[in-house]
Amino acid sequence: MSGLFEIQSLRSGYGQSEVIHDVSLTVQPKEIVAVMGRNGMGKTTFFKTLIGAIKNTSGEIKLDGKNLEKMEAFKRVQNGVAYVPQGRMIFGTMSVLENIQTGLPASAHGRVPDDLYELFPVLWEMRKRKGGNLSGGQQQQLAIARALATNPKVLLLDEPTEGIQPSIIKDIAKTLKQIRDQRDLTIIVSEQVLSFTMAMADRFLVIDKGQFAYENIRENVDEETISKFLSV
Repeated sequence: MSGLFEIQSLRSGYGQSEVIHDVSLTVQPKEIVAVMGRNGMGKTTFFKTLIGAIKNTSGEIKLDGKNLEKMEAFKRVQNGVAYVPQGRMIFGTMSVLENIQTGLPASAHGRVPDDLYELFPVLWEMRKRKGGNLSGGQQQQLAIARALATNPKVLLLDEPTEGIQPSIIKDIAKTLKQIRDQRDLTIIVSEQVLSFTMAMADRFLVIDKGQFAYENIRENVDEETISKFLSV
């Protein structure tokens, strides 16, 4: 079955070292997919390949039927893929407002859409504050808002709960579902925190040594099996 975002027989890695081995995934419109896995299993390499920070050695990446795999990262963003990297990577010396503006298309003339501040009210309150002075949770909200400013069709989130307090993690899960519903957005999130993904994901996959080792929809997911993959 075809979908909005299609990955077919994807392979990628670093130099002669292949990390992602023949991975395929089809994601439907408005679906939230969780890619679970321990550190070193290939989650970040997979996401970097999807956004174009790492070139795939073979396979296809399609969005709305358009091939992306030969495009540079900025072209993939222009075609509807947004990426929130592990560690957030916000600009610490720039204000909250300036950080969000870096994601806006030129046609926006620097004006931040009102719904971004409605989703993240704290960013409006702190719009003049330097990004480096925000808490971890606030920086994560800023990174998501910056990605949403590109008006994407697909949002890639790499380890969004890293370094964030448990109470804020619950808020982020709730907000991501709200974003999906309001913006008809497709979301793919890589994670190790099962409680976070269980609060929002429609489908679960586990990546193990660069390949998908488990897949199930939310209603049938076996938390014990996933937990075994996540345990060291």
